[in-house]
Amino acid sequence: MEETSVPRAQWLRGVLDMCLLALMAQAPVYGYEMTVRLGEAGLDVADGSIYPALARLRKRGLVEVERRAGDSGPARTYYRPSEAGSQLLRSWSHDWSGFTASVGSIVTPVTHKESEH
Repeated sequence: MEETSVPRAQWLRGVLDMCLLALMAQAPVYGYEMTVRLGEAGLDVADGSIYPALARLRKRGLVEVERRAGDSGPARTYYRPSEAGSQLLRSWSHDWSGFTASVGSIVTPVTHKESEH
């Protein structure tokens, strides 16, 4: 196993709910589409991780669901943040910005120093 993949996977588990809510906040979205969009953003997430996270968000009242007929297949379940989910996303986004700035202030000087050698 590549050493760099372990921290990235752990980080993603920690922010998956926030990422899912952020995707939903852009427009109602169904599960597989979230997997694709996360992948396009460089975040490899298996369907097996998405659906339990969506169920957890739904159980907490953070998402609302709507069944829509599919164009060429079965109906799809679309997700969007509830009012509580939108409020939590705003809070998490604020916290995330501060957290990444704090981590960056520690890590960036080290990486710049290493690149100078």
